[in-house]
Amino acid sequence: MFIPKAFEQNDTESLIGLMREYPFATLITVSEAEGIEANPMPLSFIQDEDKQYLQGHIAKANSLWKSVNNGSEVLVVFNGPNGYISPNYYPTKQETGKAVPTWNYVTVHVSGRLSFIHDADWNRAMIDRLTVEHEAAQKTPWTLNDAPEGYIERMLQAIIGVNVEIFSIIGKWKLSQNQSEKNRNGVINGLLGQEQCDANVMASWVNAAKQ
Repeated sequence: MFIPKAFEQNDTESLIGLMREYPFATLITVSEAEGIEANPMPLSFIQDEDKQYLQGHIAKANSLWKSVNNGSEVLVVFNGPNGYISPNYYPTKQETGKAVPTWNYVTVHVSGRLSFIHDADWNRAMIDRLTVEHEAAQKTPWTLNDAPEGYIERMLQAIIGVNVEIFSIIGKWKLSQNQSEKNRNGVINGLLGQEQCDANVMASWVNAAKQ
């Protein structure tokens, strides 16, 4: 990924934080049988002593686990908020006319080694962890114990675990850092003026990048 110096994000906590806040990722693989494939899925970031992993699952009906070899190197992409930035947001546009549209976004790319997991206990623990993470905001969180045991066992038989041992994590925070303070404030105000949830979220990220 091309990352200009102004947009580099090297803070480990920020990189991990984005993966946890926006866990719906895209797993990109290459195989002789299928070529390049991109499979979207939620993934959990796991810190295990000095090693880091991404863990999730695919349907057993997905032939990915057959076409891609265990141990293959893969790329996983996590995308955070993004949004269109109009030249009209820049005060300097009114002064010189020298402004063009752009797109702000936040993304994390993870490189690692992929393994497919068939162990029932591993897959159950992975599903339980994913469920706990994503049910946390519910008033009454659902758990695996809420469904009949036989039903859960059948569902577990229909999935293949995905485990990515992480080699590297890089991030790109393109949040108008290459603009003047006046223009960055203009971007924030312009986004807030859109009265759209996504625009408001992007405004908060641009503001945070000023700190």
